[in-house]
Amino acid sequence: MEIKVIKDVLEANNYIACKVKEEIAKRQAMMINIIGSPGAGKTSFIVKTIQYLDIKSVVIEGDVTSDIDSRKVAEFGIPVVQVNTGGGCHLNANIIDLALQELSSSAENAIIFVENVGNLICPASFDIGEDFKVVISSIPEGHDKPYKYPAIFEKAKVTVLNKIDLMKYVDFNKDYFYEGVLTLNPKGHIFEVSSILGDGMKEWTRWLKLQFMKKFNR
Repeated sequence: MEIKVIKDVLEANNYIACKVKEEIAKRQAMMINIIGSPGAGKTSFIVKTIQYLDIKSVVIEGDVTSDIDSRKVAEFGIPVVQVNTGGGCHLNANIIDLALQELSSSAENAIIFVENVGNLICPASFDIGEDFKVVISSIPEGHDKPYKYPAIFEKAKVTVLNKIDLMKYVDFNKDYFYEGVLTLNPKGHIFEVSSILGDGMKEWTRWLKLQFMKKFNR
């Protein structure tokens, strides 16, 4: 019976996710699902990315509770909507649908960045109508994340290795990390960045802008 309930929940979520995809396409927008552990640097990564882009951008901030991250984003003049799960370990398509309604016209002809709840497990299973997933793993977290949480590294179109400015201070085996990611996802893209110093952001945002332009043949 539990398996049937889980199946029903996923099917209902996927139905709404399809509606979200249609809404995003109608708005001529692209939505990215940013997934990572607490402390991986998701918010700083999103803010720094937007600063390097010359494309209209908005943010949906997901968290269990509080508006700490959305206030941080708003300080940079970026349109943002805070959504709290009240204990849930991931965002779902219904929450995103409601957030898009609140963003209204600000999410037209834009890149919509969704910061999912800090978790590498649950968000991997739930489609929120995004164009693709980005998983963020930071140097201090260690080089074993792809081996411990394979599902998200397999599903993410992009893996971001964040906080590379700390590489010299941490025992991090980059070759081992890359081997884990590319074994799971040989067609995936990997970008090394520092969300504080800006290292690697030009390469990442150049690629991201290309995806946005290609989506609607701009």
